[in-house]
Amino acid sequence: MIEVRQVSKSYNRGAVKAVDQVTLSVKAGEIFGFLGPNGAGKTTLIKMITGILNPDAGSIKINGQDIQLNPIKARMQFGFVPDDPNLFLRLSGAEYLNFMADMYQVPRKIRLERISMLLERFDLVEAIGDSLQSYSHGMRQKIVVIGALLHNPPVWILDEPMTGLDPRSSFALKEMMREQADSGKTVFFSTHVLEVAEKVCDRVAIINQGKVVFCGLMEEILTHFQANQSLEKIFLELTGNEKISNVS
Repeated sequence: MIEVRQVSKSYNRGAVKAVDQVTLSVKAGEIFGFLGPNGAGKTTLIKMITGILNPDAGSIKINGQDIQLNPIKARMQFGFVPDDPNLFLRLSGAEYLNFMADMYQVPRKIRLERISMLLERFDLVEAIGDSLQSYSHGMRQKIVVIGALLHNPPVWILDEPMTGLDPRSSFALKEMMREQADSGKTVFFSTHVLEVAEKVCDRVAIINQGKVVFCGLMEEILTHFQANQSLEKIFLELTGNEKISNVS
């Protein structure tokens, strides 16, 4: 699980508050969607959860491990897919996956089995020997997803993971997310595609201007507002875009 307690982050010497006293608890066995408009604080919070950025205040724990006090133990608990897959482009697909497996100390026999299974699932078998530089954006996204999952982490943290994926791979990833949650593990992912959130998530949080403006079950967010409203209209109302939200 993921526990975020009173976390804040500011830039420009406090002039811009990107994340403002956010508290979230993401449980084991659920898919938790993190929604918000551009600049709302989604990626900043994810970077703090994964230890890329340090919060100005508050604490973050991954399966009980504090990301600031025990960063190595905390990082072993999760697999992270960033929003930009353009990493290590001079490596081949095979070199990248072996590098990731080494980082997470995955034994050779287990890594070969998992690499083979995941390559099949994401339709990348034939491209594994090619340079990442030659991959399309979608292929790079898939190889980064595979690298993040090689150590079979109990927590998945995914920042816009569907971006650039073809329909088959997107379906495969959503299917795997459901399998992960059903096995008692945790999936936390951000998305700007409301249809994906509505179909996939058990719970969602909506962040706007650094503050969480709603957190609850999908059923709760849909019943909290008018029964005939779409998730899109609810999202627009919660993020203050009244002009658009009033359009039928």
